[in-house]
Amino acid sequence: MPELPEVQALAERLAPVLVGDRVERVVALSFSGLKTVAPRPEELVAKTVARVGRRGKFLVIEVEDGLRLLVHLGQAGRLDLESPPRSTRPKGGLFRLGLSGGVALLVREHGRERKAGWWVLAPGEDGPLAALGPEAGSQAFAELVMRAAGKERLHTWLRDQRVVAGLGRGHTDDVLNRAGLSPFATPGRLDAGERDRLVSSVREVLAEALARERRRTGGLSAASLGDRFAVHNRKGEPCPRCGTPIASVSFSTYEIDYCSRCQTGGRVLADRRLSRLLR
Repeated sequence: MPELPEVQALAERLAPVLVGDRVERVVALSFSGLKTVAPRPEELVAKTVARVGRRGKFLVIEVEDGLRLLVHLGQAGRLDLESPPRSTRPKGGLFRLGLSGGVALLVREHGRERKAGWWVLAPGEDGPLAALGPEAGSQAFAELVMRAAGKERLHTWLRDQRVVAGLGRGHTDDVLNRAGLSPFATPGRLDAGERDRLVSSVREVLAEALARERRRTGGLSAASLGDRFAVHNRKGEPCPRCGTPIASVSFSTYEIDYCSRCQTGGRVLADRRLSRLLR
């Protein structure tokens, strides 16, 4: 899933292409992907793109008069830049945004899951952005970590966009490995040193990932982005900190990857499919 670094770098690449161009057409390729009824997408037509940015995992494209187009790429959504624009209806397509400069943005989704979506927001409306927590890596996030008292598992807590905006499973696996924290630790039981390590690890992992993503060109079109992580999706490979083979906890639809030596004191977290859990 594209997370904060991927979407931030994508916004930075898109800004020079889009800003100042006029929207010529908006073609909905899948009506289930459009999450708003009003304003209608056609209201973006003939308006100039004023800004391209990001909030959490959302790409934010603002046009004149304050209308905003939000894009969330979900688990396997991808964005292609087409030059010249095409008129095809690709499998998994959500929408195509045509611009006066002869470029089009095509948003589509790989696989069978349909979690990507787009919103058209009127001036002053925040839609799904209103529910987001502070940005991962921000000072507000650091303050949140220092006072956190919850009993949720740390991995779940960091991925909750209402708590922290921008992290997903991939970077969370890498962050917790670098911080030397168990994915099943709870925020409220972290000591001061562990809280400091968590804040520093989030900032370091995201900064490194953003630097790497800034070397990418064009859109974000690869079917899989899993090769960009140090721990996530690396089950059986050496831990980057100690060389111990990476272990995994499997849930019904996803896995958590971790190092038993660096993060859990040598204890193996039981596979959830076995209905057992070792703490």
